[in-house]
Amino acid sequence: MKQIPEHGIDRAQLLTEMAAYKQLEGDVDWRHGRGWSLVYYAGEEHTRLLNDVYKLYFTENGLSSTAFPSLRKFEAEVVSMILNLLGATGGECGTMTSGGTESILLAMKSYRDQARTDKPEIHSPEILVPESAHPAFLKAAQYFGLRTVPVPLDNNFHISLTAVEERISDQTICIVASAPCYPHGVIDPITEIGELTMRHDVGLHVDACLGGFLLPFFHKLGRTVRCFDFSVPGVTSISADLHKNGYAAKGASAVFYRTPELRRHQYFISSDWPGGLYGSPTMLGTRPGGAIAAAWAAMMSLGEDGYTNLARRALQVTDDLLAGIRTINGLKVFGEPDMTVITFGSDVVNIFAVADKLDANGWRIDRQRNPDCIHLIATPNHAQSVIPFLTDLKSAVDAELRNPTVSNKDKTTMLYGVTASVPDDGDLDAFMRRSIDVGYSVP
Repeated sequence: MKQIPEHGIDRAQLLTEMAAYKQLEGDVDWRHGRGWSLVYYAGEEHTRLLNDVYKLYFTENGLSSTAFPSLRKFEAEVVSMILNLLGATGGECGTMTSGGTESILLAMKSYRDQARTDKPEIHSPEILVPESAHPAFLKAAQYFGLRTVPVPLDNNFHISLTAVEERISDQTICIVASAPCYPHGVIDPITEIGELTMRHDVGLHVDACLGGFLLPFFHKLGRTVRCFDFSVPGVTSISADLHKNGYAAKGASAVFYRTPELRRHQYFISSDWPGGLYGSPTMLGTRPGGAIAAAWAAMMSLGEDGYTNLARRALQVTDDLLAGIRTINGLKVFGEPDMTVITFGSDVVNIFAVADKLDANGWRIDRQRNPDCIHLIATPNHAQSVIPFLTDLKSAVDAELRNPTVSNKDKTTMLYGVTASVPDDGDLDAFMRRSIDVGYSVP
């Protein structure tokens, strides 16, 4: 469709047509656990609640707390409840955002602006970013004129402490750590990094977008969890997604700060606009009220016992998958997962050919490089998937052992969660730009 239809389409027909597109376009069957990322599903009853609440606040705009004070209440209480999970002892603060990327962007902007005020001698602000950190940190650097200093990983996929110390300079404003990192599911040594940041008087941002709503409940279940939150001296900000393991509606995340002074650097204020005083706490102007209200409703309806139960189920799925993968000849798990992220590969079969066979069986398989591997994020909804997935995985590996696929790795690369062929010139930046352009084309 390239233009608005001349006459509106009947509601029933429109809904039927849109539902059909899910099949016609090949959307992943997340409800039956056939995908291993992007969707965090706590069951149909919980989803209906989120839909009802979102509809209740569908029209409201979180930009104005005076027009919609109920949204102000919800956001303030969501922030407070999460801080209680993240080791806050008093004085810590935060805001909700539209997603993990916005949370990270705001934190990096805050460090930059804080340095402009408190350390004017910094003329080329640097952030130390582990190679496993989310690309949102690179986006923040591009947006805000920061220099990223890549930090290599150790043999267990954690950020290298030695490399961190070697790279701290008089221009460093922040060090980044993950809890856990997306590619490998391991938590960086945040306590030790915190000691370095305090010694050098720089910030420490912990990206807990994946783990912020799960690791505290793993701890309640008796699992040993590396310290990662405000209980660690030196941690000055944290990002945590509600629409992942908080089981809220998209898009809902939050960013938290050790002090209100640091948080104020993320605000935008315009006091001389003819339209009146303008103040915005986050990057967005209009903020969907439904996402804020649904986040509050998710936390209130599930409660600590509900989150603990969901964490227990996710943990069981993870343990079952790990045990099954380790019994399959030819496969190896990379690292020791601290949460529900599993990556595995092989020294004897082409792991991407294995992934292709799984795709052909109706799974949506995420692939990664360095090392070549399959990437899974286990959720409670995957309890139904463990046995059929492991069965198909073993069959795919056995087929590759019997009849290996000729590798074409030098012309294949990994998009974020998918596979695509790369042109012979290997210009990955240009390839990605063209791929994004194609996504906006209409036949």
